[in-house]
Amino acid sequence: MNDQNLGLAIKLRHDLHEHPELSNEETWTKGHLMAFIHANTNLEVIDKGNWFYAAYRAGDGRPNIAFRADFDALPIEETIDLPWGSKIPGVSHKCGHDGHSATLAAFALEVDQNGADNNIFFLFQPAEETGDGAIQCIDLIKDEQIDEIYGCHNMSGFAFKSVGVMDGTFMCASKGMTIHLEGTPAHASQPETGINPSFAIANIVNAIPRLIQPEHHRGLVLCTVVQIDVGEEMFGIAAHKGDLRMTIRALYEDELDRLQENLENLANEQAEEYGLRVRFEYNDEFPETYNHPESTDHIRAAAKAKGMDVIEISEAFRGSEDFGHFTKLTKGAYCIIGNGEDHPPVHTVEYDFRDELIECGVELFKELASSKVKVIVR
Repeated sequence: MNDQNLGLAIKLRHDLHEHPELSNEETWTKGHLMAFIHANTNLEVIDKGNWFYAAYRAGDGRPNIAFRADFDALPIEETIDLPWGSKIPGVSHKCGHDGHSATLAAFALEVDQNGADNNIFFLFQPAEETGDGAIQCIDLIKDEQIDEIYGCHNMSGFAFKSVGVMDGTFMCASKGMTIHLEGTPAHASQPETGINPSFAIANIVNAIPRLIQPEHHRGLVLCTVVQIDVGEEMFGIAAHKGDLRMTIRALYEDELDRLQENLENLANEQAEEYGLRVRFEYNDEFPETYNHPESTDHIRAAAKAKGMDVIEISEAFRGSEDFGHFTKLTKGAYCIIGNGEDHPPVHTVEYDFRDELIECGVELFKELASSKVKVIVR
């Protein structure tokens, strides 16, 4: 990789780190990235509102290959001392999306300067952390007839600069589920005159182990209670409203759908038994991240060609990633690049993206950009 391009990318990463923005609020971030591409390349830049992409067009009849980076931050206070530390109270890049975007921007510089055999599209995506960013960007797949798409994520616990791959489902599907139950208030001395949701909520929670028994599923299925909020902070009034918040998660989307249906049916049964009103709310919805084996093979070959260690991951990550929206529509694969076995994990206050990974990601992407994609006849 060109040393000047690397220097520009590292500075860009530090700029992004200083100005983190939460999901769907990334106005400065998006503008700064677009300005960087405009100032340092001759690529076509297509503004799509919350997101944008840049395009290098090698010519008609060439494969169309896309590469994606996310650019949102997390609601975590920056507490470590960094020269490029966050200037925004309560918000910081503790997942490394600043590094992902800087890597993709540096890759754009290299392609612009050196060319490529294929048509290359550089997708800069918002709102990965809340699961609704990728679905905003899926028009790219159809509009540019993308044949293959790639993405990567830095990951601690793996050898520094190693590349982790896996065929098939790579990350779980998940969503936040809230069950709202409402009865009628009563004086705490006469609870029988009201309708209290506490018992219904307790019954639902007690049923969770039965609903997620491993022997009844093809893959991992989890239901994690994250909050139970029942009643008011007044000892004279019996509880009459309650919220049960859970993260439901599964290796396969159909089993996630079945768990959701079972929880809804159970809540409806409890509501009928106790005379409660019930409604449901869903947040942070992620699809399963599926890797097409042919695309994963391209990552394996590219990493080996660049002298990077390839780690075959045997079990899907429990965490979620919205990249799966893209691989529902076209071939593609997602991989990890190792931060090192002892580097602080993402989503912790001690974490910061390692600048050395920028060159690693760029070299991997450059090799993938020359992959011999099997183009579907349109």
